[in-house]
Amino acid sequence: MTPDDRSFLISLFNAAVAAADPKKALCTNLPARPKGRTIVIGAGKGAAQLAAAFEELWGEPVEGVVVTRYGYAVPCKRIRVLEAAHPVPDSAGLAASAALINAVSNLTEDDLVVALMCGGGSSLLPAPPDGLTLEDEQALNASLLRSGAPIGVMNAIRKHVSRIKGGRLAAAAFPARVVSLVVSDVPGDDPAEVASGPTVPSGTGLEEARHLIETYRIALPDKIRAHLESESARAPHPDDAVFARVETKVIASACLSLEAAQREAERQGVPCVILSDAIEGEARDVGKVHAAMARETATRGRPFAAPVVLLSGGETTVTIRDEGGRGGRNTEFLLAFASAIEGATGVAALAADTDGIDGSEDNAGAFADGQSAERMRAAGIDPVAALSRHDAWGAFDAVGDLFVPGPTGTNVNDFRAILIRSQT
Repeated sequence: MTPDDRSFLISLFNAAVAAADPKKALCTNLPARPKGRTIVIGAGKGAAQLAAAFEELWGEPVEGVVVTRYGYAVPCKRIRVLEAAHPVPDSAGLAASAALINAVSNLTEDDLVVALMCGGGSSLLPAPPDGLTLEDEQALNASLLRSGAPIGVMNAIRKHVSRIKGGRLAAAAFPARVVSLVVSDVPGDDPAEVASGPTVPSGTGLEEARHLIETYRIALPDKIRAHLESESARAPHPDDAVFARVETKVIASACLSLEAAQREAERQGVPCVILSDAIEGEARDVGKVHAAMARETATRGRPFAAPVVLLSGGETTVTIRDEGGRGGRNTEFLLAFASAIEGATGVAALAADTDGIDGSEDNAGAFADGQSAERMRAAGIDPVAALSRHDAWGAFDAVGDLFVPGPTGTNVNDFRAILIRSQT
């Protein structure tokens, strides 16, 4: 991959992230000021940046608390910023959940609660219901992450195993007005799915959650399964009176970010096509499909004519059958892509998570081209074997092709850009 191609792909990623900038997203979506107090709550990988931007735009008085992933905090003047573990919940997340519930307790109808919600909030807000423990919620989370189920399915189940998700936090704030400002990281941009909807009532009932468990054959711990068989697991219905003063806005999303990247590509003189902002499925399978499309474009000039950039977003999944290596869904997508595109010239790709972290390591994703697989073998890495053990990180690290921008302060899900310079 040439330095120019790499710089070009990074410029598209930067444009996508900039479109979801917290201050830009908030400035046109501020609620009317209340007679009483303004309490800010929030959760997610970009929650601290959202809180800082809100403080700057709103001024005083304001108070509240938000929780973000370890290492993602930024200073706020009035709003407390807590940190907790992601993707596996920990005791700090348990304390953060209690702090958010306490922040919205004993409010009046003159008060305003502003909920700043973004991706990652589900893991950051463990709040096991009576009879369950943090360890039980950790076991649930591990089962869901290993299942390969779409994020919407995972969140539909989480909502019924919580004292805070599925609209319960908004219910706790009643009779205060609640305005949720949501940065969407889920395909379809349903705000009830972001962070498992602490302040947005769930449209997925308990019966549907039970059906999804069976459909996706999710192996849940016995205690979790027993809880889901009880009526106490049922999340509040959207028609409940406690949600009468709840308002929700999606202020940033994958769609808007991909459109910004498209404009940047075309500004630089390269035609651009958005395939979809809501692609789901196994990361390696999605990678192979993207590779087939890129190869067809490069060799036959269809379905698109080169030069062109193909953009896509959404949230793929990785089903881990055995103990896996290092690497998230974007690097796994790209390792499958690199193997399937081997030998092609004039094709370069970047796949990355817009929050700056893909999986358990410090990279957002990686770069690949038609020579990536060959370079990996020269470095002693079999790309097919690496893919089979879910060690995409190791494969791309061996050839120096990891993409490490650091935390971005936002999260609108996966970003994939495939540049096809010329037909081969």
